[in-house]
Amino acid sequence: MSNQYHYATGKRKTSIARVRVHMNGSGKIEINGKPAADYFTVDTQLGTIKEPLETVEQINNVDVTVVVSGGGDTGQAQAIRHGIAQGLVKLDPDFRPALKRKGFLTRDARKVERKKPGLKKARRSPQWAKR
Repeated sequence: MSNQYHYATGKRKTSIARVRVHMNGSGKIEINGKPAADYFTVDTQLGTIKEPLETVEQINNVDVTVVVSGGGDTGQAQAIRHGIAQGLVKLDPDFRPALKRKGFLTRDARKVERKKPGLKKARRSPQWAKR
């Protein structure tokens, strides 16, 4: 991989992805030291990761190195997508409108709501008995 890269951070739920987008690459995506196909076995998650690269037609022009932690598979995939999009904008500001239109630059702030005292879950109340 080339020495020149742009660094970005992507987040989703409790997942944090530290992403390096390397210029003049060959299209390799490495996640936590493994190829992306080995890290994510589900095709939809691989597709999620590649969406920003396909949007700006850079899938074969850049290499991506990711260190991701926290959360589950889907949250990690979406955090990586967010990070890659942020890195691509740093690489070339002309990519911003296309990525913004697809919503890849916006941090999805939804998280799991906390459990409240006296309730079974966040909003589920105990069953009510009339008699």
